[in-house]
Amino acid sequence: QVQLVESGGGLVQAGGSLRLSCVASGSIFRFNAMGWYRQAPGKQRELVAVIFSGGNTYYADSVKGRFTISRDNAKNTPYLQMNSLKPDDTGVYYCHVQIPPNYWGQGTQVTVSS
Repeated sequence: QVQLVESGGGLVQAGGSLRLSCVASGSIFRFNAMGWYRQAPGKQRELVAVIFSGGNTYYADSVKGRFTISRDNAKNTPYLQMNSLKPDDTGVYYCHVQIPPNYWGQGTQVTVSS
């Protein structure tokens, strides 16, 4: 059983940066994909960025050019560098790893003030 814990969220002004990290309680030796999702108040959870086992990445259009996903090669957990943050980026950010099965973290709050 793998448990994921996110960190790095917080309150930042528009234009600022944050870096999200995800730590796994167990070892992840292989995976299909890992990434970050977010959920804004009153909205559905949406994919922000994903990195596949082969190294390819995918970003939501709304974050392209501002966010960068990377992974810890030793621990197989993802990071998310977020630059030029906007108020629309506000939400709870969740770490996700698909081995399979799918594992989710509890989320970390990101609040961007205007």
